[in-house]
Amino acid sequence: MTQQTTRRRFESFEALQAEVGSEIGISDWMTVDQERINRFAEATGDHQWIHVDVERSKRESPYGAPIAHGHLTLSLVPRLIAATLEYLPRTAGINYGLDKARFMSPVRAGDRIRGRVRLAAAERTNEKTVKVTYSTTVEIEGESKPACVAETIALYLN
Repeated sequence: MTQQTTRRRFESFEALQAEVGSEIGISDWMTVDQERINRFAEATGDHQWIHVDVERSKRESPYGAPIAHGHLTLSLVPRLIAATLEYLPRTAGINYGLDKARFMSPVRAGDRIRGRVRLAAAERTNEKTVKVTYSTTVEIEGESKPACVAETIALYLN
């Protein structure tokens, strides 16, 4: 059974800023399959066997299966955030950076993940730009420990 996330809509900077410190939402589950892991390996050149060699990973990996690259999991965070909220004055979004990222548990090929998103900060940098910091916990279905906790920063152009 798939839960459909309702994206929170923010019509103004003031409405967004009023939610600083709050959990904004939880995204739907998404599967991180072997095909996605392989495509990430191709894009980055990181073909370490623990990610791409299914049979060897089953035999030799302490995880019993191939695992996603940590940076693949991290690269999905903006998508997980976008699934939880919509900032309507935004005309474009730019990744500004990270304050912190920690990889707590591996995401095995076939695992489903979701993002639990908290709005950590929101400030105007000028009349046309808003800087937003999110704290996202990437959860793995059926696991008590998260895959990743990341504090990411985005610039929204109005």
